Amino acid sequence: MTEITIYKSKAGEYRKFMCDGHAAYADYGQDIVCAAISVLVINTVNALEEITKEPIQVDADEKAGRISCTFLRQPLLETSVALMDSLALGLSRIEAQYGKKHCKLTFKEV
Repeated sequence: MTEITIYKSKAGEYRKFMCDGHAAYADYGQDIVCAAISVLVINTVNALEEITKEPIQVDADEKAGRISCTFLRQPLLETSVALMDSLALGLSRIEAQYGKKHCKLTFKEV
């Protein structure tokens, strides 16, 4: 299962997100759930870096299927918030479609 945790402040501001594990929906190379999650997460990180220039810290371990992204400045730019809203929406739809057995999205307050 891929577990994604999005951390927000009490005021609802994005602080960090972490993605850990493999979806195990299908065999390696054929796992559409894992591929969809990866595309959403990696595209969000790339867009935050390249389009918004948001200062972030990214830590990744490809073999373990782990990536984290921490925002180094608050408040976030509006475009960064929109990207994060889009990530959360996409992940929630994957979770709804394929179940928490493969994709579990959690929001935590920090």
